[in-house]
Amino acid sequence: MDDIADLLDTAAAAMRADLTDALPPDRRYTAAMVASAMAIAARALRNPAPVHDPAADRALAAAIRAGLHDDDPALPATLRARVNARLAVSDPAALETP
Repeated sequence: MDDIADLLDTAAAAMRADLTDALPPDRRYTAAMVASAMAIAARALRNPAPVHDPAADRALAAAIRAGLHDDDPALPATLRARVNARLAVSDPAALETP
């Protein structure tokens, strides 16, 4: 999978460096989104663990709404870990502290 991820990284970099500026201004945003999507896909391929489990998210949300975690001191750390795992794939720069 690393070969595919590397290929996506190379394509995203080429899109950003060589192609985006050559496009008409009204197409540059779309090109940037495509490059970003390729970079996200590359990071997702490199992360072997499932990052997002919608069923687990729904179950946790229901438990929180039901008050089952009102006195759970571990809840903030649990939520932070879930968010950080998703950000590691979708937007790793957001994890960097200023």
